Amino acid sequence: MKVLVPVKRVVDYNVKVRVKSDGSGVDIANVKMSMNPFDEIAIEEATRLKEKGVVTEVIAVSCGVLQCQETLRTAMAIGADRAILVETLEELQPLAVAKLLKALVDKEQPQLVILGKQAIDDDCNQTGQMLAALLGWPQATFASKVEVEGGVAKVTREVDGGSETLSLTLPAVITTDLRLNEPRYVTLPNIMKAKKKQLENLKPEELGVDVKPRIKTLKVSEPPKRSAGVKVADVAALVDKLKNEAKVI
Repeated sequence: MKVLVPVKRVVDYNVKVRVKSDGSGVDIANVKMSMNPFDEIAIEEATRLKEKGVVTEVIAVSCGVLQCQETLRTAMAIGADRAILVETLEELQPLAVAKLLKALVDKEQPQLVILGKQAIDDDCNQTGQMLAALLGWPQATFASKVEVEGGVAKVTREVDGGSETLSLTLPAVITTDLRLNEPRYVTLPNIMKAKKKQLENLKPEELGVDVKPRIKTLKVSEPPKRSAGVKVADVAALVDKLKNEAKVI
């Protein structure tokens, strides 16, 4: 059984992002980049399934600039057997990534695709759902527990009222939530082993996919700073401020 795990290179979650002076986007010059945390959970889950003997091969995939190879090496250090980079300088939006992943699924024929529910840079939460729609596969999003046996995946997912368990006939698409697992610490020996693993480099044109952006970003700006709070003498003063100053009642 083969599993495909897409991983994204994003600004590290510990870094405070800065907006470019011209408002055209986020400044990533000389900024620490790392694997999207939700994708790290996805690669960990695929590795655990392999360690249980359910999965035979884990393939990590990334789409973007050449530096995404570093993210793929990290994925292979966690447990992926090989990796594929779809290299492009275009701004990749969720639909374009979903189309690239569909082309790779057609090429590799995996039985399962596990990916993070969203990326921490654009927060779109769309790629997994779009990929499932393009493939015509069943999907389970926000997974907090995954069990695979006999061509069926049982996925427990979080919903507003608690949790629900879905049964999916493979092949299927699963997106991961934070409570699914805790990714392992990447050791130096595994980092060295990852350097020897196969990393294939492709272009979108080779996969027959048009990745031109469909949406244009007009402006990026930081949220306004919150003003300091004030103390009020009594409830009447509070109501007065909410009504006449904040104008929320």
